[in-house]
Amino acid sequence: LLNTKPNEIFDPSETLEKIFTKFHLIVRQMRNRYSARPTLDVVDEYDVQDLLHSLLILHFEDIRAEEWTPSYAGKCCRMDFLLKDYKVVIEVKKTRRSLNTSQIGSELIEDISRYSVHPDCETLVCFVYDPEGYVANPKGIEKDLSRTGANMTVRVFIRP
Repeated sequence: LLNTKPNEIFDPSETLEKIFTKFHLIVRQMRNRYSARPTLDVVDEYDVQDLLHSLLILHFEDIRAEEWTPSYAGKCCRMDFLLKDYKVVIEVKKTRRSLNTSQIGSELIEDISRYSVHPDCETLVCFVYDPEGYVANPKGIEKDLSRTGANMTVRVFIRP
């Protein structure tokens, strides 16, 4: 972390939660430009990743984007972000009409299984950006999937 004092132990969870909580406000502010100038409009998951990456740079020095994971169930994939110094993996999703509540839940469950065996993942943080409110019960999914375990902690944030 850029502003950490020597010998101070930093827990990134509070910083990440603040970023996720303010994310939608930041998206809205970016749309409100002088003279209707063009801006980044967050319309898909890649846009969410780009903006989130920019926000992470404010707080973290070593952000590894698109790191490959080891093969799991015969399939390799890329994690969205790895904060290697903290052994935190960030998985990003953006809802859309064709990605409903049960599909989001299924994808997150698959991600949790995949990262539970990853050597650099002690904490998995899942950020689901849901500006249109497609997820019917976001707090329920957060509670159902977030947990602290012996091998890995999972934190799920679903934010408008």
